[in-house]
Amino acid sequence: MARILITSALPYINGVKHLGNLAGSMLPADVYARFQRARGHEVLYICATDEHGTPAELAAAAAGQDVMTYCEEQHRLQHDIGRGFGLSWDWFGRSSSPQNARLTQHFAEVLEDNGYIEERTDKLVYSIDDKRFLPDRYIQGICPVCGFPDARGDQCDNCGSLLDPIDLKEPYSVISGSRNLEVRDSRNLYLVQTKLQDAIRKWVDAKPEFSSLARSIAYKHLDEGLIDRGITRDLSWGVPVIRGGQPRTGFEDKVFYVWFDAPIEYIGATEEWADATGGDWARWWREDQGAKDVRYVEFMGKDNVAFHTVSFPATILGSDEPWKSVDNLKAFNWLNWYGDKFSTSKGRGVFMDQALELLPSDYWRWYLTANSPEHSDTAFTWEQFQGAANKDLADVLGNFVNRILKFAEARFEGKIPAGGEPGPLEDKLFAQVSEKLADLTAQFEAIEIRKTAQALRALWVVGNEYLQEAAPWTAIKTDPDRAAVIVRKAINLVALYARVSAPIIPHAAEVIAQAVGEPYPPTWPSPDAKVELSRLEAGRAFSVPDVLFRKIEDDQVAAWTERFAGKS
Repeated sequence: MARILITSALPYINGVKHLGNLAGSMLPADVYARFQRARGHEVLYICATDEHGTPAELAAAAAGQDVMTYCEEQHRLQHDIGRGFGLSWDWFGRSSSPQNARLTQHFAEVLEDNGYIEERTDKLVYSIDDKRFLPDRYIQGICPVCGFPDARGDQCDNCGSLLDPIDLKEPYSVISGSRNLEVRDSRNLYLVQTKLQDAIRKWVDAKPEFSSLARSIAYKHLDEGLIDRGITRDLSWGVPVIRGGQPRTGFEDKVFYVWFDAPIEYIGATEEWADATGGDWARWWREDQGAKDVRYVEFMGKDNVAFHTVSFPATILGSDEPWKSVDNLKAFNWLNWYGDKFSTSKGRGVFMDQALELLPSDYWRWYLTANSPEHSDTAFTWEQFQGAANKDLADVLGNFVNRILKFAEARFEGKIPAGGEPGPLEDKLFAQVSEKLADLTAQFEAIEIRKTAQALRALWVVGNEYLQEAAPWTAIKTDPDRAAVIVRKAINLVALYARVSAPIIPHAAEVIAQAVGEPYPPTWPSPDAKVELSRLEAGRAFSVPDVLFRKIEDDQVAAWTERFAGKS
């Protein structure tokens, strides 16, 4: 049994996340976690809300709340919506936790002791109209590298360049839109990443499991040359700048930069989990306390990769302490909305809470897995979504399960029939299922998200083809024993489908498992289809579930298209 630590990108606190956030981090992490648990491994899936920084302050002010109350409410909301989608976090923490504050202050202290943090005087952008320094993400302007007109102060979403806000052309305040800006001096702490460039490159070189997207982004920044990064900001909401248990002189009105403390929350959230459950967080994160045996897999969208292949590794490596670092970083491209971006302000796209109002979560989980933005950007369309739901879930899986169970209930009184011996068609079935099951298992292990969905659908198709060829409704008329064999194998297929589908569509899988009297959550099947399709004994009672997946109608698609089209 292996120990597998899984983390997904921390969703920011200011509002419900859209489907792209789900598809590019939390959902694939959950699919992988459920698969590895079914394999019998010890899995710890950690996530948390990212709560510090100016966006939280502004969102709280807009809601008429103090920032702590706002974050508490939003954390509960995001937790509950995530659970509604079946996300099986072992812990969903908060970056504003005391555990994260203590760890952030610890890392800053040891990094400074090791010569990797320096005090420097910055030239920062001050908004005269807003009467405040503007954090990086609250300055926008023209990217000095590619000319993109809406580059943020810390990073250009178009070319991916990490930026200094004073380099933006024609900058303006995101808070007020004011261009009445000036550059003022401010004393801040800097993480001296340039001293760690060779160590970080060596670290990336030693990570062959990183997805190609993650590696390409890491090397892009390394090849361009790392820059030292400021890790404090002139804000009130965040982790206080404390050294030796006392506020740092001159930094009493500053906090650590959100991108310094947020990745540390992976460790902090694990400590939160340990404090709440009696677990041992150190055996997951400290290599001198057992974490050398841990396999750590991280899931995130491409916009977060630079921070997790450069800045956070600089924190870990610079500490010179035996912290566990990520083994496999699985990065994802964008899920767009008809080729454009999701937008809360413009009402464009479906957000997680809205999605659950429309349809059960398994519809969304299946579509977002089968159309994962894994190797390129993908665009959500209602027509694709309808097709995936109707053709895959309703016509293939749902049709097979309901068709065979209804037939068996009518002809064999709701019990798995005895009699007959498997023949050539069953030998063919065993061979096909073994082949498809091996492929499915391999795709899960490789974390090939789209290929996993394709392999699962191919396994569902085998059952439908077997029923069509074996035709138990014909055999029952002349050879009841032959019909009994077909029904027995087909119901065993139903049980198998519950087990292998559970990582992607857990709620439907549970309904299927209950219908045939199987335990849930399931264990992963062995590679021997002949054994797996003989597990359910004759005489076992079963039930016929309601329709697993109702088809999405054209009038529903038309209504949703109009509702979520967005406004200018």
